[in-house]
Amino acid sequence: MKKIINTPKAPAPIGPYNQAVLIKDTLYISGQIPIDSATGKLVEGDIKAETKQSMENLKAILEEAGMTFEHVIKTSIFIKDMHQFAEINDVYSTYFNPDTAPARETVEVANLPKFVNVEISMIAVK
Repeated sequence: MKKIINTPKAPAPIGPYNQAVLIKDTLYISGQIPIDSATGKLVEGDIKAETKQSMENLKAILEEAGMTFEHVIKTSIFIKDMHQFAEINDVYSTYFNPDTAPARETVEVANLPKFVNVEISMIAVK
């Protein structure tokens, strides 16, 4: 049976979905955009700050499920501008051990929710 994971330490969903769903030992985390859950406002203007906020939102959801970034097996990164790939990687890489980093894809898209520049989703396993 599935267990819904939600935490006030990450932004509330902006649609008919949950922050994450846990099925047995596998956690499926919905895409996180750079919304600061404390203020409810978007972090804008700097792709590194936006990426960091998205990753911190993911971290809060992982922690709510009793997991860490070491449990992450797959990430998906959606970005508006592939020219920002290196800057996003600079921030993203600080959250993972390079020897055990998860599988990943990065895809450039036309638009994202709230017209942000980055959205990241994850799958983690205990």
